[in-house]
Amino acid sequence: MMQGNRSAAGRGIGGTRFWAAIAVWLLLSRGLPVTGQEGALPPLPPLFSSDGLTAPALSSPPSPVPWLDESEPPEVRSAIDRGLRLERQSRWGEALGIYEEALRDFPESPVLQSRFHEVRLRHDVARRYSDPSFLSLVGRIDETAALSLYDEVLLKIQSHYVESPRWRYLLEQGTHELELALLEPKFLSSNGVKLEPGAAIALAGELRQAASMDWVCNRAEAREVVAQVARWLHRRIGLPVSAAVLEYLCGATNSLDVYSAYLTPAQLAEVYSQIEGRFVGLGVELKADGGSLLIVRVIPRSPAEQAGIQEGDRITAVDGKPVDQVSTDQAANMLQGPEGSVVELTVRTRCGSWKSVRVARASVEVPSVTDVHMLDAAAGVGFLRVVSFQRGTPKEMDEAVAELVRQGMQSLMIDLRRNPGGLLTAAVEAADRFLPQGIIVATSGRVPQENLTYSAQGPARWAMPVVILVDRESASAAEIFAGALQENGRATVVGTRSYGKGSIQGIFPLANSEAGIRLTTAKFYSPKGRPYAHRGVEPDVLVQLAARPVDGWRATGDGRGAAAADPKEAAPPSEDTVLQAGLNVARGMVARSPREARRTFPVRTLP
Repeated sequence: MMQGNRSAAGRGIGGTRFWAAIAVWLLLSRGLPVTGQEGALPPLPPLFSSDGLTAPALSSPPSPVPWLDESEPPEVRSAIDRGLRLERQSRWGEALGIYEEALRDFPESPVLQSRFHEVRLRHDVARRYSDPSFLSLVGRIDETAALSLYDEVLLKIQSHYVESPRWRYLLEQGTHELELALLEPKFLSSNGVKLEPGAAIALAGELRQAASMDWVCNRAEAREVVAQVARWLHRRIGLPVSAAVLEYLCGATNSLDVYSAYLTPAQLAEVYSQIEGRFVGLGVELKADGGSLLIVRVIPRSPAEQAGIQEGDRITAVDGKPVDQVSTDQAANMLQGPEGSVVELTVRTRCGSWKSVRVARASVEVPSVTDVHMLDAAAGVGFLRVVSFQRGTPKEMDEAVAELVRQGMQSLMIDLRRNPGGLLTAAVEAADRFLPQGIIVATSGRVPQENLTYSAQGPARWAMPVVILVDRESASAAEIFAGALQENGRATVVGTRSYGKGSIQGIFPLANSEAGIRLTTAKFYSPKGRPYAHRGVEPDVLVQLAARPVDGWRATGDGRGAAAADPKEAAPPSEDTVLQAGLNVARGMVARSPREARRTFPVRTLP
C-alpha cells in the first residue's frame, strides 16, 4: 500500500508495499471510473463455537486444522494453518495477505473464501480505529447524523451498485461487523467501553437476538433496525449510538464484494491524491519485513532521496519508537504528517551500518511511467514501464515514447508487470494513442449510464510495433490496455496470464463527514466481448516460469524484478526470462517489417 496513497485493502492486503506518505487505493473513482476485482463474498461461517471462542480463527491447536476438509489441497491446508497462527496474534493484515495469495491459486476454495472475508472484517475494524480521521469522525458525529449517513450509504448502494441490494443480507453483515468490533480492544477503548473478552462474546450473542431482521424488506426498515440495536447497545454497555451505526455502515459496504468498501476521511483524501499522482510525504516505497520497514523504492527528487535514503535500507524506528512494536498500519500513520513537518528515522543501511536521519515531509510527485530507455539500441528496441494508470499517465507515456523515438526507437516494449490498474479513463486514453480504430473496452452495469463502449478516435498517434509484458499481477486498467492492443492486432503480449479483474468501482463522497464509499458499479469486457473477470489476458507468447518465490525480485517466480525482501537480489535483465522473450519478439518485429518500423511516426495532438 502507498502510505498515504497505497493501501493494503485493494490488492495485496497485508505483506504488500506502501508509500511513505499516502495509502494508495489501487482502483479508483466515480466520475473518474476505475477498475477493481470481481467476486461475491461467500456465506459467513458461524461466529461463535460451543466453547465461546471465535471459530475457527481462535480454535486450538493451530495445526492440524480439524475442521478443514481432508480433500483440500496441501497448499490450502498450509495457507490456512499459517493464517490461523497469525490470527491468534491479531496480525490481521499478514493473515489476510496469506489468504489472498492462496485464493489466487485456489479461487474456489470455500474455506479460503470464508477466512479471507472474516479476517478482512477484523482487519478493517482495527485499521479504522488506528485512523485519526475516523476517530475524529466518531467523536463528533451524533446519533441523528450517523443514521442519516447510514441511510445515505444504503441509497447509494440502491442507486449505483452493480447488483440489486438485498436489504436483509446487508443488515446481517452489519450485525456481524458489530459483533467482531466488540471483540476488538481498540474499538472498545476508543469508545469508552470496558468489557472483558468473555462478556464481549456473550454480548455479541445477545446482539444477534436483538437485531431481529426477518421483516426487513427495504432501506427504511433496515435503518429502523439499526437505530433500535444501536440504542439497545448504548443502554446495555454505554456504547455511543453513532459508533454502532458506523459499524453497520461499514459492514454493509464491505460485504458487497472484495473491492466495495467504506473510506475514512483520510483514505478518501488518499484516493484523490492517487488519481493525481502526488502526495505529501517522504517519497519512499516500503514493505513490512522482519520487524522493520524495508525501503523498496525511493522516488527521484523526493525528500527521502535528498536525505540519502537508498533502496535496501531499513527503517527500524520512527521518532524513537521501534516499528517492531506497532502494527504496519500504525507505522504508516507514524510516517504521515503535514507538509513541512519533520520525522526522525533510525535506519539500518543495506551495508549493515546504522544512521539517524531527519526528513522534512514535502509534496512528492509519483511518476506512473518509469525506466524509459533504449533496451537494445542496435535493434531499435525501446522500453518503458507503466507502474499504474493515473490521471497523468497518457501525457507521461507520450513524453516517454517521443523521447525514445528521438533516440532511434523502432519497436516499443511496454512493461505492465505488477501494474495493479488505476483510472479507467487513463487506460482508455493511453490505448487510444496506439489504435487507429476499434473498440477499447465495453462496460455493463445495472443502470443504463454504466453501459458504455469506449472506441479509438483515430488516427493512431504512435504506429510502431508494440510488445506488452504482463504477469499474474497485471490487473484491471492494465488488462484493459493490454487487451485492447492485443485484440485490435496492435501488440504482441508476452508473459503469463494476467490477474483477471473484471469490474469497475466508483468513489462516492458522503455528505457532512469528509468520508466516502467505493462501490462496484459495472463489469467490463474486451473489444471482442470477452469478460476479463477470472480470465485475464492470455499472452500470445507464454513464458514458462519457475515456482514463485516467497518474496519477489528474484529471477524465479514471476520471471522478473519485482518487489523483493532485498532490492539487491533483483534479477538482472539477462536473467529476466519474460523480458528476454519480449526482446526477442521486438527484434523480430523490426526485422520482419523494416520499412514500416523505421519510418517517422505520426504525431497526433490529443486533449
